Amino acid sequence: MNAITTSRVLPGDPALAARLKRETEGEVRFSPADRGRYSTDASIYQVEPVGVLVPRTVADVEAAMAICREAGVPVLARGGGTSQCGQTVNRALVIDCSKHLRQVLAVDAAAGMARVQPGIALGALNDALKGEKLFFPVDPSTWARCTIGGMAANNSCGSKSIRYGLMADNVLGIDAILPSGTRFAFDDAPGEMPPEVAALVRSLHALGEREAAEIAERFPKQLRRVGGYNLEALTPAGRGNLSRLLVGSEGTLAFSAAIDLKLWPIKPRKALGICQFPTFRAAMAASQHLVTLNPEAVELVDRTMIDLGRSIPIYRATIDSIVRGEPDSLLIVEFHGQEDAALARELDRLEEMMGDLGYPDAVVRVIDSGFQAQVAAVREAGLNIMMSMKGDGKPVSFIEDTAVDLPDLADYTERLNEVFEKHGTKGTWYAHASVGCLHVRPVLNMKDGAEVAKMRAIAEECFALVREYKGSHSGEHGDGIVRSEFHESMFGPRIVRAFEAVKDAFDPQGLMNPGRVVRPPRMDDRTLFRYPPEYAADPAVKPALDWSAWPGPQRGFLGAVEMCNNNGTCRKFDADVMCPSYRITRDEQHLTRGRANTLRLALTGQLGPDALAGDEVAEAMSLCVSCKGCKRECPTGVDMAKMKIEAAHARAQKHGIRLKDRIIAELPRWAPWAARLPGLANARDGIPGLARLSERALGLAAGRALPRFRRDVFRDAEANRPGGEEAVILFADTFNRYYEPENLRDAVTVLAAAGCSVTPAAAPDGRPLCCGRTYLAAGMVDEARAEAKRTLDALSQSDAPVIGLEPSCLTTLRDEFLSLLPGEASTRLAARARLTGEFLAGRDLPLRPIGTAQAHVHGHCHQKAFGAFAPAVKALKQVPGLAVAPIASSCCGMAGSFGYEARNQDASRAMAELSLLPAIRATAPEDAVVADGTSCRHQIRDLSGREAVHSIRLLARAVAP
Repeated sequence: MNAITTSRVLPGDPALAARLKRETEGEVRFSPADRGRYSTDASIYQVEPVGVLVPRTVADVEAAMAICREAGVPVLARGGGTSQCGQTVNRALVIDCSKHLRQVLAVDAAAGMARVQPGIALGALNDALKGEKLFFPVDPSTWARCTIGGMAANNSCGSKSIRYGLMADNVLGIDAILPSGTRFAFDDAPGEMPPEVAALVRSLHALGEREAAEIAERFPKQLRRVGGYNLEALTPAGRGNLSRLLVGSEGTLAFSAAIDLKLWPIKPRKALGICQFPTFRAAMAASQHLVTLNPEAVELVDRTMIDLGRSIPIYRATIDSIVRGEPDSLLIVEFHGQEDAALARELDRLEEMMGDLGYPDAVVRVIDSGFQAQVAAVREAGLNIMMSMKGDGKPVSFIEDTAVDLPDLADYTERLNEVFEKHGTKGTWYAHASVGCLHVRPVLNMKDGAEVAKMRAIAEECFALVREYKGSHSGEHGDGIVRSEFHESMFGPRIVRAFEAVKDAFDPQGLMNPGRVVRPPRMDDRTLFRYPPEYAADPAVKPALDWSAWPGPQRGFLGAVEMCNNNGTCRKFDADVMCPSYRITRDEQHLTRGRANTLRLALTGQLGPDALAGDEVAEAMSLCVSCKGCKRECPTGVDMAKMKIEAAHARAQKHGIRLKDRIIAELPRWAPWAARLPGLANARDGIPGLARLSERALGLAAGRALPRFRRDVFRDAEANRPGGEEAVILFADTFNRYYEPENLRDAVTVLAAAGCSVTPAAAPDGRPLCCGRTYLAAGMVDEARAEAKRTLDALSQSDAPVIGLEPSCLTTLRDEFLSLLPGEASTRLAARARLTGEFLAGRDLPLRPIGTAQAHVHGHCHQKAFGAFAPAVKALKQVPGLAVAPIASSCCGMAGSFGYEARNQDASRAMAELSLLPAIRATAPEDAVVADGTSCRHQIRDLSGREAVHSIRLLARAVAP
């Protein structure tokens, strides 16, 4: 019987790294920051790995396993790293399958089967299957980023398990690499077995026969039983598909090189009924009745989730639309089918049943597919919405997915709430009411030893209740560290010894993800926590911005960083913007989550002294384009663009500022002088050899033309257009003022046509006002604050709306100003600052056709982050005869000076090629291409040859004379 393996190799071992580099083609990552980024998942734990291998092929995995077997190094396969129980952290070599091992290997539509590599995300798989009108139905809320390999390891379930079962019910076979190196396909028709495998299977079947009665007696009779190993697959009554034993084994038995999946026909139509309940207990009591209507899913949204969701801009409107009055809980009942009429009848039956239960007129019907997607986004973000609580107290996952029979659900949840109250806390509830598996998280502070003691007490009392109701203590998220130690009380010692026998038969050296499922550490061992007892902020860090909205040291900077719960929403590929650098690299370090983890490690001294200004933080931030996608799309509000300013400031304070960065930062200061001599200012791209010289001296790519200064710059006097009924102030940004002044002139024309009396945003000293963004990008926070003060002082003399054209500049007035100069004046300005599209959308403008039939509109990242893109599109749609088509795109890849730098050329072009450039190439030559961002227009022109214009240009053309 093996014990938990202790590796003979220390984390970061250079000899192991060197051998992996020699003998595999994979990416070998052993730096302290790389190990730190892979030391956490979505659980409360942090365990530093030996190192990380990102394999390019399965052969790399086989080679790495052989090396580790020889060196006595444990191995941990990892997908999206979204596990909530600590399955994907260990003192092991982490093998990250998500970057390269993500192919669909085969699809047999007639047989309803697909073979896939373990690193493919569920969302990507289902996208690939749409053409066959098939899908894989196991749908965790993390479907857009969780991998099939991880789902198989956890025996994932999802909202539709009442219809389709668990992962174990939908895996047809696993091509497995055993710890010994032997490769064998475990399925329902195994071919000729190698001697080692034949002996293994004989021993497993013997164990199943021996323990069949105990298994029948001790295993809960629950659909949602995913704890321990699936020993029923070894009993005489349960024998068949041997892959069932590997499903749910959390990578402790073998590595899944390929997985065969059962596919199901897509039901094209859907209908939702949002049932409103006055109390939580009423919703729980109703669940057993609602499932008799044969729905696809019944999902809970409780009062806490309603209130927190309303505080998140991206979800607020959706929640307000599905809530009627002030219910305490909602149940989202989902029906799928072929025809809308049949689904309407299902909703009729739902309304009738709700009336019979005493809740008439308590169903909100959701038929529109677009709105259904918005409701689904809220439901799937349940975990992250709960984790958006600010402060050290968070909803903690450790009893999250217990499951009981539906008739017991109301009593069980009521008694569990009493347990929470007894310990001075409360729980948040959401998810799978259809199968009695509610995600419940008590709010606790994992930095406080007394709160950790509460966690253990709550766990023990909760699991005692589960056993009383003959339920399952692990109903979806597996065992990991947090639940494995409770197997003995759940299943009894004899079953746990059987679990150990299975582990030993597969893995006699104990090298596959040791200490998970069997022989685990204590779940409250604080040395394994993300916040161990010695965890503390580095007192030397003095943030430059205001972070007081987040409690904690360093004026809340660390607290803001800790809002990242590692659930990995930033790994999605279907988000509006987030995260463009990850989309092109698929590297953890170039992901919002990876950057947040890097910052957290730096701010707490885990990367050494003064790490915020160090190279590892700088490298993690190197491809962050400050798109602000995370500010809007991250459900917990991690604002990496703002955090990047702090990192740039710390580095500037320690290392100084590069000449190139200083030149760009000071652009608003020297631009007036350049405009007086535009021929000289633009010589870099006109005189042969100067562009190449600028690349060598400043790092500006010779192949990129810089914006051209104009002599006919926009003067503030041109913004004086009195006589309208509504006063507005035009904020002339540096870029439009000196590079494209016609945009500002057109803005004056359109605003006047809208009935506005226009005045310029001007300072008494006559120097043009500036938002300070160029300074912030260079980490020159003091200079940015000085510019912000000038602007704030000038604009605080009036309460008129402040209208701007450049998204990155105008949004600085309503975002960074609040952190540079917190106070009432900044708050008032933020409320008044509007982009032209926001201000003009829905206004009665005297417009006429412009002779252009179609406009394809790319949204600037900051437009999207602040909800200003839809109004810009709406404003354009007012032009008679103009069809307006938004381009589904993430960041264009220019991002201020990012796309001009030689070192960023590949990344900049790759971001543009994700979706923007292909969409533009597909447009007709006579169509208009619209982009409100200066950088976006330059990127489109440079990389596609098409001229893009600001939306104000089309509106000005349409204004009747």
